[in-house]
Amino acid sequence: MLKTAVAALAGLMVALLAACSSSTNSGTPTPTTATTPTATATPVSTPTAAPATVDLSGTWTGQYSGPFNGTFTLTWTQSASSLNGTIMLSSPARTLGISGNVSGSAISFGAVGVVTYTGTVSSNSMSGSYTDVANGQTGSWSANKS
Repeated sequence: MLKTAVAALAGLMVALLAACSSSTNSGTPTPTTATTPTATATPVSTPTAAPATVDLSGTWTGQYSGPFNGTFTLTWTQSASSLNGTIMLSSPARTLGISGNVSGSAISFGAVGVVTYTGTVSSNSMSGSYTDVANGQTGSWSANKS
């Protein structure tokens, strides 16, 4: 058994010496395969919904024309892009709870089941069109922040 172990060790030594003698002795190892840097993807952020760009909180006064003509006063509170408040109409004379949404310069609001308003906001003014839900008639509106 000892003879077998010595013979195996001797064979291993011969193989190692043979491998060493076939290598170059230039001092700098040379790679066996070329390595190319791998590009890594840069994370891209996901866009989120546009926040409201204006603060509509407060009182707005305006007028409307079409099948109904008159003036109104809007009183808003704003939380992010959500609007809540009241609208006081001159004709027909009514005060209604109202809610809406603003995204960028686009605004939409309405009293549930009565009238819907859409339009645009620019600084302290806004304007657009309205639809009377009951009869489908439309008109225009505009308002300025008081």
